[in-house]
This record gives sequence, C-alpha cells and structure tokens, in this order.
Amino acid sequence: MAGSRLPRRLFLQGVAAVYMFAFASLYTQIPGLYGPEGLLPARRTLRPQGKGRWRQLWETPTLLWEAPRLGLDTAQGLELLSLLGTLLGLGALLLRRLRHPLVYLLLWAAYLSICQVGQVFLYFQWDSLLLETGFLAVLVAPLRPPPDRKQAPQGGLATASPHEALPFWLVRWLLFRLMFASGVVKLTSRCPAWWGLTALTYHYETQCLPTPAAWLAHHLPVWLHKLSVVATFLIEIAVPPLFFAPIRRLRLAAFYSQVLLQVLIIITGNYNFFNLLTLVLTTALLDDQHLATEPGRGHRKKAPASWPKALLAVLSLLVELAVYGLLACGTSLYFGLEVDWEQRFIHSKTTFTFHQFSQWLKTVTLPTMWLGAASLAWELLAAFWRWTRVQGWLQKLWAVVQLCVLGSATVALFTVSLVPYSYVEPGTHGRLWTGAHRLFGAVEHLQLANSYGLFRRMTGLGGRPEVVLEGSYDGSHWTEVEFMYKPGNVSRPPPLVTPHQPRLDWQMWFAALGPHTHSPWFTSLVLRLLQGKEPVIRLLQNDPIRYPFHKQPPTYLRAQRYKYWFSQPGEQGRWWRRQWVEEFFPAVSLGDPALETLLRQFGLEDRSPPRPRGSGGVLPQALRWVRTQLAPLEAPALLWGLLVAAGAAGAVQALLAPQAAPPAKEEKHRPAPEKCEPAGPASEGCSGTRASQRKK
Repeated sequence: MAGSRLPRRLFLQGVAAVYMFAFASLYTQIPGLYGPEGLLPARRTLRPQGKGRWRQLWETPTLLWEAPRLGLDTAQGLELLSLLGTLLGLGALLLRRLRHPLVYLLLWAAYLSICQVGQVFLYFQWDSLLLETGFLAVLVAPLRPPPDRKQAPQGGLATASPHEALPFWLVRWLLFRLMFASGVVKLTSRCPAWWGLTALTYHYETQCLPTPAAWLAHHLPVWLHKLSVVATFLIEIAVPPLFFAPIRRLRLAAFYSQVLLQVLIIITGNYNFFNLLTLVLTTALLDDQHLATEPGRGHRKKAPASWPKALLAVLSLLVELAVYGLLACGTSLYFGLEVDWEQRFIHSKTTFTFHQFSQWLKTVTLPTMWLGAASLAWELLAAFWRWTRVQGWLQKLWAVVQLCVLGSATVALFTVSLVPYSYVEPGTHGRLWTGAHRLFGAVEHLQLANSYGLFRRMTGLGGRPEVVLEGSYDGSHWTEVEFMYKPGNVSRPPPLVTPHQPRLDWQMWFAALGPHTHSPWFTSLVLRLLQGKEPVIRLLQNDPIRYPFHKQPPTYLRAQRYKYWFSQPGEQGRWWRRQWVEEFFPAVSLGDPALETLLRQFGLEDRSPPRPRGSGGVLPQALRWVRTQLAPLEAPALLWGLLVAAGAAGAVQALLAPQAAPPAKEEKHRPAPEKCEPAGPASEGCSGTRASQRKK
C-alpha cells in the first residue's frame, strides 16, 4: 500500500507511546525487582566471562555493560535506561523530528538491554512483541521528516518514495503471525474449554487482573459466551488472511474486527500495553484515504468512471460478498450454529475433530507462507515501479540505494520470521529452507522475530487459584498481606491499572498454578519481607501505611492457596467468594533451616554483598533525586499523568499549528497565472499553465 503515509505516522506515534508506557511502568518497579535489596538483583546476571568487549556485547546485547563507566551499578543503569526510554518515547510521540530511525534504534536497544537482565519478570510475550515491533519502527521511520501537509504532493504512487511501503509491510505480516498463531494454539493445545466453546465462562474471573467490567461479562448468558468464543476463532484464524487482500474494503473489515476484539479485551482485563501495541499493529491495514481528515482530501468529487473501472468495481463487490458469505457459511457449518427463536438464543458446538483440524493446519500453514511471500513480491514490484518514476539521475541513484538496502532488510526479516511462525505446525517447521534456520539462529538472541500464541490454555476451571501471604509476630495470630492489584480482600473491587503492568502481581498469578518450588523467586519474596526491605514492600503497597507490618517486619511468614470465584449478583459489598485449599508455603522465620535450604537450592544466597553506592557522582545523585520525587506516585497515576501531559501538549501543538504554517504561502503561487488576459487565447494559456503545473 503506497498511500500509507498517515498510517505510518500513526504507527510510529503508537510505538513511541507504548515504549513510553513500558519504560515508565518498569521504572517504578526496578528497586523492588532488580535493586541490591530486590527479589532478583540484576547485578548477579552480568558477570564478565573474560571475553572481548565486542564479543561479550554480541552474546549478551545490553548497554548495561557500560554502567560502571558512568559510576552506576546495574540497577541504577536500569533506572537510567528506563528514564531515557520514557523521555525518548514521549518526545517521539509529540515531535515529528524525533520520529527518526536513530531514536527508535535507541529505544529498541534500551528495551533489549533491560530484557537481558529482566529474568522471569520480563519473560512475557508482549515484551518480545514490543522488541520486534520496535525494530520494525527503526526501518519504517523516515530518515528525513516528511514535508508539511500543506506542502505535501497530492500524488499517489508517483509521489511516494520507492522504499516507503516495504518495511511497513512487515508490520502487517507481524500482525498476521500474532493473530493467526494465537487462534491456532487454542485448538492445538487440546484445551477442553476452547474445544467445548466454554472458555469465556471461566476466562473473566480466572485471568490475571480482571476489571470491574469482567464481573459483568462473567454473568452474561452461557450461550453468549460460547458464541463469543466462536467469534474469537473467526477473528483470529479466518480473518487474518484478509490482511493481504487486494480489495481495500476487505482489509478495512479485517481492521475493524481486530479493533473490536482488542477493545473488548481492554475493557474486561488489565493486559498492560499488549492490547495497545496490537492496536498499533493494525494501522498497517489502513491507508491515507481512510484516515484523511483534511477538507477535500478524503472526500474529493469523483469523476465518472470508465466502463473498465466500473466493471472492476462490480467484480470487487462480488468478491467481497463471496468472502463474507464464505466466512458466514463456514462458521455456521464448523460450529453448528442454530438459532432458537422461541427461547431467543443461539446454539453452537464444535463439529470438527482434533485430527481434522491438525490435517487442515498441515494443509494451510505452508500456503500462508506463500501468501506472505506473494504479497511481499507485489510490494517489491510496486516499489520498483515507483523507482522508475523518480525524476533526476541523482535522486534516482539515491532512491535505488535506499530501495536495495530496505528491500534486502525486508526480505531478510521475512525469511527469519518464517522459522518462529512455523512452530504452529511441526511438520512445516521441518520442511523450511535450511538457510532460514541458520539465519534465524544467528540473530535469535536479538529477538527480531518471535513465536506467539496467547491464551493457549484456560486455567482455573475449578476455581481461580490465588496465593495469599500471611505474617505473624508470635506464630499464632496471622495477618493477611494485601497486594495493590491482585485479588485478595473479597470486598475490594478489581482495579483498573492499564497500561501499567505490576509484574510481581502477574508472577503471583503464575505461582498459584503450581507448587512454590516452580517459582524460585517466591522464596526470595519471603526473605525480603522477613527482612523488611522497603523496595520490595513498595511492590505490594506503594503507601507503606497500608502494609500491616510497616513498623516492624513480621517474625514469621507463610502463604496459603485459596480458590476464588466472582460473587453472585445480589451479594452486597462482595466482589469475590473464596475457599481455602491448602498451605502453599510453610511458616518460616529468618535463620530457619528450611528457608536457608531453599535459598541455597535456588541459588538465591547473597554470597557477594554489593559494594556501597557511591554518593559523589552527579549521575547517581540525579537518579536518586528523581526516584525521591516520583516515589509517592502509584504507577498507574504516573502513566496516566504522562498520557494527559502528552494529550495537553498535542492540543497546544494543534492550536499553534495554523500560526506556524499560515495558508498564505499557497496563495502566493496561484495569482501568477491569473495575471494573463482573462479573455481570448490568453485564458487558454492560463489553463495550460495550470495543467503543466499539476503535471509537474
């Protein structure tokens, strides 16, 4: 799609906003997660192996190797990268000149650097998705800022830079891989809830951090839940091939279906920046005509179409209707849709078997790769055609250099991405070209392409498992320790924290699914709370007064496993019901042999205490001052404050834009032809002048 200047700008702004949220959210949690007194101190992950500087950087690509040169320890280096990333993201969101490849390269390098030491708290698919999307933004961002809208040419293919659409096509391919794989893994996992179309009867109360709207959604009729699962399969499996449809309206229909799914997920669940990032990816399905808001730009008066164009329009409409009819009939057939008009609901059930689906997946996986290759080939041909229209030998030479570089990068990244995409079907994975495997292996540690598959299995079918910490001074009277965001107190409503991700709360959700030995970091959490470490306490309660042991650390600590369910309508003052299941972690105290054994078993012993932080450096002092100023703010408030500030700055820019770019410039060029004589042959000369100017 050559006419995608506005979608590309929207994509770059969206990526900048997501980076801003991701860095700011992580910044608030660094002391408790990775500081010297945190759960998993980052300094333990970076230990020089005696290798050369560049080899060390290539094998473990992180800028934190340079932190000691700045007088910083690893945790302070993380804080510096997070602050710089937040500011760069905010700047790129607001200022067009900062949407430069170098800025996005710095953002990507900073986030990759953090992920190298993030350990289990950054092992999420959306972190990988942000890295892959962020690297694509490096290629999509223009080397020079585009001209002002008033000075921009009005052409389409003839005026677009030859290479512009190529990297942006990779965004569409990434969106396809994300959605198609996420739909497929729900069925290849053999999860009975997905196959029985009952997943959403459990999802709203068993997801990590539900919202108040999830309580309402949970109590919708079962038939509507099952129909929603059918719609999810339709949107995630059947619709994504339409991303590459040559008919514009089919792509727009696919766009709105994806937006609908992501908005509903945002309303009912706190999934940090993941859904926002997915919405950013959907901009690759748009074009300038759909986004144009300038008068006369998106709604020009159309000239009468010639009969070939009219015939093509009719054929396109017939193809559209055929596609919609095929989707409707296929959905009705494979999910047994039947309307019960008397009771006013729709029956649905899965009418195909796992074997049939596996055979279908074997049949279509390789063709979807060829579909992507054919679409990319078309983009390459269109780019070459646009290059032939470039005027001037110097401009033509520069254009072909850009086209060769970005074209090669696009083809290489597409080839690399085929390897993780093929994981959805093992047979196809083994049939891939060996060169693709070698290329992927060479850059795998940079996370330029990743495999995806969200909501693979539905957990908590018999009730939502939840771990509740309890502390005591005497071992007899126990007090529950509340977290800010995860369920605990049955009378507290679910919070709204998007786009913040409280990473400890998320890991507590995973820990509840198995024994505590599967989550070694939990033993470190118990140790830090027994020691009364404030950075870790702030992960549980940002306001220390709300922490029941803020005056003195508890002598004993233990954890219980409960099962939680949403309350029923009519239960006043209660959002949850719960039932005790078993002891999750035994009662321990400092110096307890059982605790010491677990710390030694998991390698959590602090054998090499950190050196005291120097206070003489300007940079460490500045980081501590910033931390002191921002510490009282809860993370969601900080993130929403950034968003409000960005919105206010954008509004000011919009108000000042007419003063910065007055329309008088355009009028200066138009009176010149009108100085010709208004009658006779001279008027034809003026018309000829205008026509020649339009051609130019």
